[in-house]
Order: sequence, then structure tokens, then C-alpha cells
Amino acid sequence: MDIEALRSFLAFVETGSFTRAAKQIHRTQSAFSAQMRKLEDEIGAALFEKEGRNLILTPAGLRLSSHAKHLVTSHDSALGQLKKFQSKTPLRLGCPEDYNDAVLPHVVAALKRKEPTCSIQIYSEPSVSLRQGLDDGRLDAAILTRSPESEEGYWLTSDQGVWIAAAHYHLDITQPLTLALFQIDCKYHAAAIDSLTKRGIDYQLLASCNTASAQRAIVRSGLAIGAMGRLSLGEGLSILETMPPLPAVDVVLAVSAKSHPLLTQAFLQQLSDECNHIISH
Repeated sequence: MDIEALRSFLAFVETGSFTRAAKQIHRTQSAFSAQMRKLEDEIGAALFEKEGRNLILTPAGLRLSSHAKHLVTSHDSALGQLKKFQSKTPLRLGCPEDYNDAVLPHVVAALKRKEPTCSIQIYSEPSVSLRQGLDDGRLDAAILTRSPESEEGYWLTSDQGVWIAAAHYHLDITQPLTLALFQIDCKYHAAAIDSLTKRGIDYQLLASCNTASAQRAIVRSGLAIGAMGRLSLGEGLSILETMPPLPAVDVVLAVSAKSHPLLTQAFLQQLSDECNHIISH
């Protein structure tokens, strides 16, 4: 049933007059009458009958009046809620897979607190790809790894590089170490290779991975050891404390030049303070 026809019908229920109902809904009486005839055709029963000089509702009309009130109220309520989404552009957020567990939920939670009806599209890619997405306008913001000396983005937390192995892995540096690392553009990849080379520790690079889950799976199986940020550790892995130290990095939220309406300066600063406090503790 047409919701506007039901709204017109309720105007008659309230006024008891075609003339007054037509005025209330800003239609001509003939247009109102046409709406009611169409509604009767759809229902297959008369809605009005004469009682003396007045029109009253038939039993079908009385039954429809209770349903119409419910339908119009539900329609208006649903429309009001859905209109909250008008002019709300989805926020396109990038996040490297290794920060999906420890960092991403806090950023999404802050966005939801700011705008409960926000819509977020999340892309899990390496930091280098996410930077390209920011530059070419495919992303509005991205969680990235940056060097401590850089000023890029809004600082969220710091991450310390660690060597990882399967829970019961036996380390023997007298034999070439088998490695599973991130791809070559990752800071931990370069730092791990550099630290082993400087100490004369022989190694074989078994796998270069572009996701943390792939690297963790290979290391967890005992096929290799790896290097990653402490925030990226998963179950079934242990930290090799006796290996050469790895650098710390900063985790930041970078935004595109064309800022999304949600990403105001005040919000970004608040997000920085909140995430630093929560993640650090």
C-alpha cells in the first residue's frame, strides 16, 4: 500500500471529511478522492459508507485505520533513522594487517564514538601501498609505520621490533638461520638482515611475506624465525631475547590532502592521545 495514500486516509480518520482531509494534505478534493478509490481497489473492499449526510468508515475502513497508523509510524521512524546517513561519505581507512588486532579496533572505536552512524571501508595492505592510496586519493586515512625521526601523521603508539620463533624453537646460531620476514620494503626486514650481517651470523631467507598472518604461520610451524613488531605477535610464538636488537618504530594515522569530514584537527589530536594511552597500557 502506498504510504502517502495511507497518510491521506488517516487525515480523513482524524477529520471525518474528504474536504478537510484534502486541505490538510494539500491536495485537491478530486485528487484525494482518487487516492481513496485506488486504496479501495487495492484492498478489494469499500472503506467508506454514507450515514445520513456524513461519510463514515466501513468495517474494512475501521480495520485499516489501526494498521495504517502503525505502518505510517514505522515508515516515518525508519525514514528518520536512514536519513542520518544522507551526505555521509564512507571513510576509507587503510591498515597494515599486522596492526589489525592491536591498533585498528581503537581507531574504529574512536570514529564510532564521534559519529555512531559512520560507515568505514577498511583496506589491509602494506604501509607502502597505503601511502600510495593516500597520494592518489583512494584512501582518506591510513594507519602506518613510520621512522622515529619522521613527522608523518598523528602519532598513535610506538612498536618495538623483536625476533620471533615457534614456542619450543631451539635456536642454534652455529647453523645458518632460516628466516621468514616481511617484504624488503619493511623496516624490520632490512634491520634483521643488517644486524645478522654485521655480526657474521649466516642466514637463509626462506620467505618474504606481505602479510603478518603468512609470516606468523611459517614461524609458528617451526620452519623459520622472523622479525616483527611486538604489537603484531600472535599466539604460539615466543620472543628470542638473545638475538641482536631491532629498532623501534612509530605507528601513526596519516590523512590524505583532501580530508574527510570526520577527520577534524581536534578529533585527530584526541585520537592520538586516546590511542597512545590505551595501547601503551
